[in-house]
Amino acid sequence: MAHVITSLCLRDGGCATVCPVECIVPGKPTDQYPGFYIDPETCIDCDACTPECPFGAIFIEDEVPSAYMAKGGEVLSMAEGTPGFTNEYNGKNHDGEPVQLKATKKLEAGEVVDLSPAIAVNAAFFKEGPGYETA
Repeated sequence: MAHVITSLCLRDGGCATVCPVECIVPGKPTDQYPGFYIDPETCIDCDACTPECPFGAIFIEDEVPSAYMAKGGEVLSMAEGTPGFTNEYNGKNHDGEPVQLKATKKLEAGEVVDLSPAIAVNAAFFKEGPGYETA
């Protein structure tokens, strides 16, 4: 069962760096695909990516929570124009490069959100989306 990166992803990129089969790719264009995605056909379920993610965004596909309870302060990222996602996130990635996401929302402690749509979004990225570029 492949892993899935949820909307808790803030494009750190450390997950892609440690992946031994290079199945983790950044979404392009970033306004439509603001996170990273795991190719389910290539993923070997080694789980190297999960502890590397500073945001706790990666789950085994069967374990993606449909009722994730926020500890408080987590940030969800969606495609630009998503209703309710009006904050901008400015941070740095694994390599110290700037990351800017234009459609985010900060979660309050105890807030419950459904992260399971990430399963379909990840699958669609590889079936219908722009795929990924190696250069």
